[in-house]
Amino acid sequence: MVKGMKDMTDRLVDTGTDKGLISEVEGMSLSVVIPAYNEEGAVRQTIESVREELEPLDIPYEIIVVDDGSEDATLSIARETGAIVDSNQVNTGYGASLKRGIRRAQYEYVAIIDADGTYPAHYLPSMLAMCRDQDMVVGDRGAAMKNVPWIRKPAKWMLNALASFLAERRLNDLNSGLRVFRKSELVPFIPLLPQKFSFTTTITLCMSCNGKRMIYTPIEYGKRVGKSKIRPVDFINFIILVLRVIVLFNPLRIFIPLGLILMGIGAVKFIIDIFYQNLSETTVFGFLGAIMIWSLGLIADMISRLHLRP
Repeated sequence: MVKGMKDMTDRLVDTGTDKGLISEVEGMSLSVVIPAYNEEGAVRQTIESVREELEPLDIPYEIIVVDDGSEDATLSIARETGAIVDSNQVNTGYGASLKRGIRRAQYEYVAIIDADGTYPAHYLPSMLAMCRDQDMVVGDRGAAMKNVPWIRKPAKWMLNALASFLAERRLNDLNSGLRVFRKSELVPFIPLLPQKFSFTTTITLCMSCNGKRMIYTPIEYGKRVGKSKIRPVDFINFIILVLRVIVLFNPLRIFIPLGLILMGIGAVKFIIDIFYQNLSETTVFGFLGAIMIWSLGLIADMISRLHLRP
């Protein structure tokens, strides 16, 4: 299925906006949300490229730019393009900008794309077509992540591996900034979505942990215009976020392994204690710790089920 989606994407990219693609998005509509913070060098080009890709589809669409309190000319340039422009007035965060834009979107299908020139807009038509039968379509940067600084690659790999394990499914690209989704499926999770860069990470985890239909499609990833706003400390925040979301939706995925580790330590130490005929505090702590953690896990699981009950 993933291969079929890749072939479809390749065909549509190679042939441009063809008649087949126009028929596939017929009857659909799209709101494109572009968060922008100090992106005067790329915001105009991003808006124009989105418009160039969507205009030939002959569908209702809107482009919403949310300025996050930029200190440069981003806000004035966005207004000059004729796009719908909103502003946080002060720098509130990437997630805050996306939430403002999503709330303002008038159409059921919503796309998000960064304003820094890294994500090509020509993927939007094919991703919209795929989303007819999905709840979310995510642009998978994959090998294209060569443009990411090498010092950030190990952290990204570790974060993706942890999230995939906890979500019980492979998450190819945890925080891709190019995706199309159904607004109605995302709205229930908006109170959980953070204000900062971890917004896209949270969307991915919320969708995957709640059985939503989500697929990845390969995309190119360009070199950004301007400087990255991500700081090294954000990696720690991402880890905390992943654990927090999983505890909310699938807590046993965390508590059971932790309990097994303590139970294993207690069992090993118990065998050693038998050999020396002396029951140690470590053995008792291991067994009791495992029971306590499992009990907390069961309580967290019951709270989660009550919270998510329709």
